Amino acid sequence: MNLSKYKAVIFDLFHTLTSVESARAPGKGTSAILGVTRKDWNDQLLKYSQDRLRGIIKNPYKIIKKMAHAINPDIPEDIIKEATDTRMARFKYSLQHIDPSVLDTLAKLRDMGKLIGLISNGDVHEIAGWDESPLYKYFNSVIFSCNVGYIKPEREIYEKSLEDLKVNPEECLFIGDGGSDELQGAKEIGMNTVLITYIIEKIWPEKLNSRRKYADFELSEINEIIINNK
Repeated sequence: MNLSKYKAVIFDLFHTLTSVESARAPGKGTSAILGVTRKDWNDQLLKYSQDRLRGIIKNPYKIIKKMAHAINPDIPEDIIKEATDTRMARFKYSLQHIDPSVLDTLAKLRDMGKLIGLISNGDVHEIAGWDESPLYKYFNSVIFSCNVGYIKPEREIYEKSLEDLKVNPEECLFIGDGGSDELQGAKEIGMNTVLITYIIEKIWPEKLNSRRKYADFELSEINEIIINNK
C-alpha cells in the first residue's frame, strides 16, 4: 500500500477506530437492561436506523423508548431511562479509551501531511462523547450521519467529506470495518478501500467474507497502514 498516492485518508469510526466491545466499556448492554433478547434489540436497531441515524429523532430517550416499546410496550419508563443513560455512557467511554496504536497511527498520518477525514453512521447517543475524545484533534473533517441526514453507503455522505477535504475520490483511501456497505459506497464513488478486521474478527467473524468483496486491501490492525506503507 503506497500512501504517497493519497492526499487524504478517511476512516470509519465504530468497529474501526474503537468500539464499545474493544474498549470494554463498563455497564450492562442495552438489551440486558431492557430485559429483551439481544436479537430483538439488534433487529430494532436496524429497523429504526433511518430515524436515529439520519437525525430525524435527536432525543436520546425517545430513540430508546421507541425501540424498546416496539419490542415490549410494558417496559417501564425508569428502565428506559436507565438504558438510555447507560448506553450513552458506554459509547462515551469507547470514545475516551482509544488504543494507543490508533492514536499513534493518526499522528503519523498527520506528520506525513495527510488530510484525515471521518465518516460515521451514528446517532446522538453514539457521538455524544466525540468532542472529549483523544481522536478529535486529528481530523480535518468529521461527518456524522445524524448531523447531515445521509447515511453510508449513500453517495452524498462521501461527497460531503470530499467537499470538506477539497480532494477528489481517487486521491482518498477509505478505511473501515465494512459495515453498512461502506466499502462498496466508497468504491462506487472512486476511492480505494481498506478493510480493517481486528475488531470484527472477534465479534462477527461470520461477516468477514462478505465484507472482503469491496476491499482493495485488508489489514488486521490500524497501525499496519503505516507498517505496510511501500
